[in-house]
Amino acid sequence: MKKVLVFLAVLGLSTAAMADAYAKCAGCHGAHGEKKALGKSKVIKEMSKSDIVAALKGYKDGSYGGPMKGLMKGQVASLSDADMTAISEKIGK
Repeated sequence: MKKVLVFLAVLGLSTAAMADAYAKCAGCHGAHGEKKALGKSKVIKEMSKSDIVAALKGYKDGSYGGPMKGLMKGQVASLSDADMTAISEKIGK
């Protein structure tokens, strides 16, 4: 029983962390990734899951992005690979 409770606690933290990470996206891109952030970005809901992960990793390492590159680097700096995958699963097609 203790192992189940620990697992559920970790799962809850992971879910909460992913929700916080996604909230950063939704603030500019819309609740479903349907908006151009600040009128400049791609509509991310139209991107594939793998393209979303590649873009997030590229923003993080500085190898991707146009006019929003600096802003996005700060937004993704704390995301793990698992966070990026979870966000792509929520938004991508």
